[in-house]
Amino acid sequence: MDPDSVDGAERVPHGSSDDPDALDLSANINPRVPDGTRAVYDDAFESARSYPNDDYPDFRAAAADYVGCSPESVVPTAGGLAAIRLAIGVTVSPGEDVLVPYPSFGEYAREVELAGGRPEFVAHDELLDCDPSEYAMAVVCTPNNPTGDCYGKDDLANFADRCAAAGTVLLADEAFLGFTDRDSLAGREGCVVARSLTKLFGLPGLRAGFAVVDGESLARLETARPAWSLGGPAAAVGAHAMRDEAFVAETRRRVEREREYLRAGLIDRGFDVRHSEAPFVLVEVGEDPTDLLDACRNRGVVLRDATTFRGLASHVRIAVRTREATDRLLSVLDEVR
Repeated sequence: MDPDSVDGAERVPHGSSDDPDALDLSANINPRVPDGTRAVYDDAFESARSYPNDDYPDFRAAAADYVGCSPESVVPTAGGLAAIRLAIGVTVSPGEDVLVPYPSFGEYAREVELAGGRPEFVAHDELLDCDPSEYAMAVVCTPNNPTGDCYGKDDLANFADRCAAAGTVLLADEAFLGFTDRDSLAGREGCVVARSLTKLFGLPGLRAGFAVVDGESLARLETARPAWSLGGPAAAVGAHAMRDEAFVAETRRRVEREREYLRAGLIDRGFDVRHSEAPFVLVEVGEDPTDLLDACRNRGVVLRDATTFRGLASHVRIAVRTREATDRLLSVLDEVR
């Protein structure tokens, strides 16, 4: 982090509501968790009274099996954002340029700026056409947040190869990739993959994630990561969750089914809804969404104001939850429109 750049940086808005009585569709969190998670968490209480093993052998092994890489390539972090910060921090120097997609996760630009770098914003669906050779890093998000679309497999692989040939680090945020059956970029030359466990496994407060990287970048991330970079209970629960293949498969089927039900209901009500492979949909409401957001909130349903994403002026993002949650949302929309 560049101290001279901190004063010019700002916080980034995110979804999530702390109202226990509200239906929160602003944060993209699985409403279910793997069986046995609470028991694993409870069992980890005693281990939390001492420092965890900083090598995290069980967590690394589970993560390696989960994404298809070697355990030595896994760098444990306190969530996917910590992996993103670490990757940018060891790569970007003050004054260097970074390719950043938009509309997309606002923390990419913030972390680049905190490192003293300059984000060059490119439309997310045009970024793979860029020449990466003039940049210290390129960032991709797949599925992209908030649009929900994924890059084509061959297009993304070709871009990764071009980045590697140019000596440009490719940071691939795969926070939502677990909701799809697409392959990870984990283990690809010159690529740092950031993974979050909190969304797919319904545990955002756990703060568990990891990076996957090889070569020189691996040595740099391992050197720079904080000691005990992942709490003991988070490591235990994370390893347990990643090994539950049945839970992951069931979640993918359910999210696909419920996403299409949500899209159909919104389209029937006249909304323009983007195709999505993520546990959320981006919705064009045709006007400033403030009144709609307020009306829904007043009826106990919280949506994500997507106008805080660069390039969006009349959109909301809606998380895919349960059938009951979607029916409640659609009922509220019938009242307010």
